[in-house]
Parts: sequence; C-alpha cells; structure tokens
Amino acid sequence: MFKKILIGAALVLILIGAGIAAFLWNYGKSTGDPTYFESQIVAFEESDRQAMPAAGGIVFVGSSSIRLWSSLKEDMAPLPVVQRGFGGAQMEHVLHNARRVVVPYAPRAVVIFCGGNDIGAGKSAERVVADYRAFLELVHAELPETDVWILSMKPSKLRIEQWGEMERVDRGFHAFAAADPRVQVVETGRTLLGEDGTPDDVYIFDGLHLNAEGYRRWTKLLRPILLEAYGAGS
Repeated sequence: MFKKILIGAALVLILIGAGIAAFLWNYGKSTGDPTYFESQIVAFEESDRQAMPAAGGIVFVGSSSIRLWSSLKEDMAPLPVVQRGFGGAQMEHVLHNARRVVVPYAPRAVVIFCGGNDIGAGKSAERVVADYRAFLELVHAELPETDVWILSMKPSKLRIEQWGEMERVDRGFHAFAAADPRVQVVETGRTLLGEDGTPDDVYIFDGLHLNAEGYRRWTKLLRPILLEAYGAGS
C-alpha cells in the first residue's frame, strides 16, 4: 500500500511538473508573436455573434489570472462585466487585440491585469510599461470617456525572484495614474502578501495562479471601488 502511495505521489508530481513546463513553454513561445492567441480571440468574436454584451459594461482583460477568474461575474455583481482574459497573454498580445476584445463593447471602464508573463519571459519593466502606455493611448483614442483600472503586479511564489522588477512596473502604473484622471491603479498585488512580506497561501499548486482565497482578496478590494464609481445612481 505504501509503495502504491509513493507511486501515485510521484505521478502527481510528474503531471504538475509537466503542466508548469507546458505553461512556461507557452508564454515563452508566444513572445514576439502578437497573433499567438488568435484562436481564442476568434472564439470571443463567435460568442459575441451569438450574444453581444450590452454597451456600457466593464471589460476585464488580460492574461490567465483574468481568464481563470471563474466567479468574476458573481464577484462583481450587480455590475455588468465582460470577461476577456486569454491564454498566457503578455501585453503585446493584449495591445494587438485591443480593438477586438475591448473597443467593440464600448465599455464604461476597463480593468486590466497583465505583465507578469512579460517579466517571466525576460522582458524589462521599461518594455512592459511602454506596452501599457500604447494600450492606454489606443483605448483613449477609441474610447475617450472610458476609465482604465490597472491591477498591480502579482507577487507569485513562482516568480518572487522577479518581484523587484515587477515593482518597477507598478511605479510606471502610478505615473500613468498621476498624469491622467481616467487611469487608476488598484494595489491588488500587495493583498497577496503575508505579514512578513512573502507570498501568502493564495496560489494553486503551480505557485502562479490564484486560488479561491486569492480571488476573494482581489474582490474584497476591487468590488467596492468599482461599485462606488459605477454602481446604481453613479
């Protein structure tokens, strides 16, 4: 029996390792190819043809932390949200697809989380900030009255060695907010740290993606802010 348990545990570890390896390969492979997630963007467009979301909602866009937020609509209720996270997206992918996954919905606001995959793939903080700047310029050229809420970088267990570079990205976010009243930064990243400043137990087995507690913390911080800004009577 003990031998079977050991074999089972070994198989689980192998599968976990394979899953992480596949994820790392995916976002590394996608670097430099803004069309890499085309099939997922086409799937969004097909969904829109079936039932187009009403204008004036809040678009959540970005990488897999947005895509995997399975309780997003319930967590943000009664605010109307459109969930457009895809793959292991980097900012170049979000920027490339913004006219297809943000602009068509004429949203009142956009909430974006992205950039960790960029840093993980070896991009500099300056490159991430530059791509965000281009994204903001595009959104406000197409949708001049739309607010953009940037969720700060995520101090995951898998990438904690890169936290310093991510903090440099966060400083760039705050510079955008200081220069434009339509841009706000929400410090969701720091809600994921323990009292000792290290990543708290808010991640699934891969040490990268949030578990239910991680999303609960994001919701606790973000929902009241959005309700105050866009709730009934605002």
